[in-house]
Amino acid sequence: MTIEERLSSEFGLRADYSKNIIDLIDEGNTIPFIARYRKEMHGSCDDQVLRNFADRLKYLRNLNDEKEKVQKVITEQGKWTDELAKALEEAMTLTEVEDIYRPYKPKRKTRASVAIAKGLEPLADILQAQSKNYKVMEEAEKFITEEVPTALDAIAGAKDIIAERISDSAELRKELRDIIANKGFVTCALLENENNLTYETYADFKQEVRNLPSHRILAINRGEKEKCLKVEVVVDEKLTIPVIEKHFKKDNEDTNALIDETIADAYERLLFPSLERECRNNLTDMADEQAIKMFEVNLRPLLLEAPLKNNTILGFDPAYRTGCKIAVIDKNGAVLDTTVVYPTPPQSKTEESIEKLKNLIEKHKVDIISIGNGTASKESEIFVAELIKHINRPVSYAVVSEAGASVYSASKLGAEEFPDFDVSLRSAVSIARRLQDPLAELIKIDVKSIGVGQYQHDMPQNRLTEVLTGVVEDCVNSVGVDLNTASPSLLSYVSGLNMSIAKNIVKFRTENNGFKCREELLKVSKLGPKAYEQCAGFLRVVGGENVLDNTAVHPESYDAARKLLASFNLTEEDVKNNNLVLLPKMVEQKGEKKVADECGVGVPTLADITNELLKPGRDIRESMPKPVLRSDVIHMEDLKEGMIFSGVVRNVVDFGVFVDIGVHQDGLVHISQLSDAFVKHPSDVVKVGDVVDVKVTSVDIAKKRIALTMKGIEKDA
Repeated sequence: MTIEERLSSEFGLRADYSKNIIDLIDEGNTIPFIARYRKEMHGSCDDQVLRNFADRLKYLRNLNDEKEKVQKVITEQGKWTDELAKALEEAMTLTEVEDIYRPYKPKRKTRASVAIAKGLEPLADILQAQSKNYKVMEEAEKFITEEVPTALDAIAGAKDIIAERISDSAELRKELRDIIANKGFVTCALLENENNLTYETYADFKQEVRNLPSHRILAINRGEKEKCLKVEVVVDEKLTIPVIEKHFKKDNEDTNALIDETIADAYERLLFPSLERECRNNLTDMADEQAIKMFEVNLRPLLLEAPLKNNTILGFDPAYRTGCKIAVIDKNGAVLDTTVVYPTPPQSKTEESIEKLKNLIEKHKVDIISIGNGTASKESEIFVAELIKHINRPVSYAVVSEAGASVYSASKLGAEEFPDFDVSLRSAVSIARRLQDPLAELIKIDVKSIGVGQYQHDMPQNRLTEVLTGVVEDCVNSVGVDLNTASPSLLSYVSGLNMSIAKNIVKFRTENNGFKCREELLKVSKLGPKAYEQCAGFLRVVGGENVLDNTAVHPESYDAARKLLASFNLTEEDVKNNNLVLLPKMVEQKGEKKVADECGVGVPTLADITNELLKPGRDIRESMPKPVLRSDVIHMEDLKEGMIFSGVVRNVVDFGVFVDIGVHQDGLVHISQLSDAFVKHPSDVVKVGDVVDVKVTSVDIAKKRIALTMKGIEKDA
């Protein structure tokens, strides 16, 4: 089966679609471009499917490369056979290829290699054959030499050789691997360590390998790394030893004892330790991928949270001793003012701070206060709620995650953007902008620092970065970017661009008083025809010469868009004036296929063009839930069992979701409390940013834990 055929089967795609996707990737097209502008070539797969396809394509190509390397090495050894060719052809994973290669792989010095060097391999062959009426000691005496002084030494060497052969058996390893995966257990025991109280849950712990959830695997791994846990994989030898005997024992009285000893040695010294490592590595790989998947699932809605456009926002970065840093930004994100106030302990200058911020808010006509959720956040929230009572204009506040704000503030990018601000003032600006335009601000931060997952520092960092960068790219390109206002950071995530070209775009627009049309991109240094093809459709020119430049219609489809308008006696002026409300109905009445043929495009592209013409400059985030704005504060001590709140989902993990109900400490809705129906995974029910109704089931103030439920609320409300 070819790679194309295998991908078609795995992804349920037509063969020509798989071939087209592979060709498009090999030609250097980006995933966002393929997903948006080549729908006819792949059946309208979305960007996530295409990224999974690209990952799988990379794996299968690596698999083929490994097969070729293995075949070459074994052939050079003169040991290539038809059986090996068949086994290698049927190998579906890199692990299976490694099993086939194992007996032929150059090894470091082992007990078996030492025995082979002493000339004991023929004796091992005889012993492994287990012939009837075979006199072991008599045959072993024939191999006595200066290096092998006794028959027992010869037999011991032969057993070492056979033990390694047992361990190297690809078929046997596969069978035992399956037994461990399906019948094995992971066990844990607490070690003497001052931090082991964190892992009390795993004292005398035992769970089936196949049922071990990813978050528990990662917790166990961390406990082991911190030397708090002793972790083992165990499996009943009554299940494993008979499998080895089936392959290597012939039930001969003359050799049974020696073969039993050899099998036991092979299993205990070579096979099981190797398979245990494999099992632990496989569990970790699975858990890592699941955790990375959760980052991906959580990051997307966070980046696509609805922006609070056309608002003047005051960013409030809470602190104790050093004071709370304040930054006011205008409706375009430009900094209007900054200051520092000291309403929190130890200074507690509440009245002075109220007066100072009251004047600032009235001076700049602030609409919303954005409070970071870090240190001193609760005290700051209480202060802001009191502050609002002293202001004569409508002002509300929201608490936003400040994860990564300090990383951005201390970064080279933060220093370049605000060279005259100290680190903490940059954080205040970032906190304000996160509410005004989450996507534009969050992309400035290392995606691993955004804090919407679990065990991010334990993940394989290159893989985590690769996946999360892909999410950012998909989000940026699905929203679109204003060519005349976007920062270099935002532009660098646009399909076909990088930071170098992004800076050149900003330089060009500065020198030329902005872009008048998309076509001017071709005048930007280092931005050639291929990059233009990839990026043009995702960049918007607001109020430019061509209204189509403010849509997601690609320049290559401008003629098709004009033909579509002309076929119904419409013009680009109608697009500007939003006079196309009846266009979809007109297309439907005439027939989508007929109209698409007349315009020279496929039906999916026609549908995209039609939707874009209806509302040029649309922001898909406008349909997302808006941030929850508050004007008063709730204390954790005020919570009582049965209280119902509207809260915002802050994080989704394997075992439940964390919801902000406005008391500084997020509450946990366990997976069992998400719905009356069975929930396979929390992400099937909610996503980050969702506004949900929850009921308090318990409050533990000492441990700062709030238990919530989403079940039965309508019935009781």
